[in-house]
Amino acid sequence: MSFFSWVIVGALAGWIASMLMGKSHKIGLLGNIILGVIGAFVGGFILKAIGVGGAVTGINISSIFVATLGAVVVLFIANKYG
Repeated sequence: MSFFSWVIVGALAGWIASMLMGKSHKIGLLGNIILGVIGAFVGGFILKAIGVGGAVTGINISSIFVATLGAVVVLFIANKYG
């Protein structure tokens, strides 16, 4: 996956996750991108651990779903312990 794809998927996933968790006004564009990229790794790890797969492969719905799932988990943990 190219750098451009990571930025697009990260931005979309981070934005969706921040909207779901009520944090969209606090994060900003760069924060959404970083959150989404970290979320892609976390979501992929979680889905692989339960045996579903979960690879982020490009700009597609399944990649955005995996990254959003991971980003929601990251925001949940950050809100719980941060």
